[in-house]
Amino acid sequence: MAPSDANGTAPHPVALHPLCAQFLSERAIQHRASPHTLDAYRRDLLRLQALAPVAPSQTAAALNTSPAALTTAHLRRGLMQLHAAELAPRSIARTLSAWRSFYAWLARRGAISHNPAEPLKAPKRPRTLPKALGADQMAALLNAEPGDGLETRDAAMFELLYSSGLRLAELVSLDWPGGLDLTNDEVTVTGKRQKTRTVPLGNQAKIALSAWLTIRPNYAPADQPALFTGRFGTRLTPRQVEKRLARWAQQQGLGMQVHPHMLRHSFASHVLQSSGDLRAVQDMLGHASIAATQIYTHLDFQHLAKIYDVAHPRAKKT
Repeated sequence: MAPSDANGTAPHPVALHPLCAQFLSERAIQHRASPHTLDAYRRDLLRLQALAPVAPSQTAAALNTSPAALTTAHLRRGLMQLHAAELAPRSIARTLSAWRSFYAWLARRGAISHNPAEPLKAPKRPRTLPKALGADQMAALLNAEPGDGLETRDAAMFELLYSSGLRLAELVSLDWPGGLDLTNDEVTVTGKRQKTRTVPLGNQAKIALSAWLTIRPNYAPADQPALFTGRFGTRLTPRQVEKRLARWAQQQGLGMQVHPHMLRHSFASHVLQSSGDLRAVQDMLGHASIAATQIYTHLDFQHLAKIYDVAHPRAKKT
């Protein structure tokens, strides 16, 4: 059996089996999977290939033994190895999900008679709620006055993330004028699986964006389409936005690590608390399934529970 690293990942020098490569290609074309998703699938398929039994006398080329020959016992042993390597339950569950998808694809092609991953159960994952900032914390974060041109850009980015619930990848991919419509107060973005959606743009975000657009020509060359650019006129990367937000939050004395997705979570939580309209929040977030949005009902319940504990005369402990 091929060795794996401390994270349970198969060695990178091993090439993907042709069946695995074809599966990945179809995910990219037909399902429009993102590069991040495809990278995760690749890692999981390399883990799968590493489970192929290899006799000591066989060469490394034998590692390309067809994964269609693997049995449920092989896969169960692989999951045990990932658990022994202390891979997080969420990562193990994702790996098993990728294996199931791959074998379901093989079954549809008639390459196997049954899915060997189907009987396996993913480890239980602790339920973790997304971290969201409270309304007062958001005000403390966003009410700060920018000190220079780059901070004016930062303020516009953070207002937009919170105002419209954008994903980080959606934010950095925005062009100007592109999907930003300051006349109708809305922004159109392309999210996961290349799905396009249009979401409202709040007044504070519009003011912050107008301030940035006034000085944007000082930072972006005429042929640069990116809405948000760096000091040298190139499109900002997700990592740059993360670092700028962490720096901004520290300057405002929030006393906690703040990342861009927290602003999306805060948007969803606050809109749901105010409106109670789960379907509308689903549409604005661009969730394919309402199950992904329902997590915010738990955040809403936590908010109501705190109010109950304070307000209800029989809730207080004696």
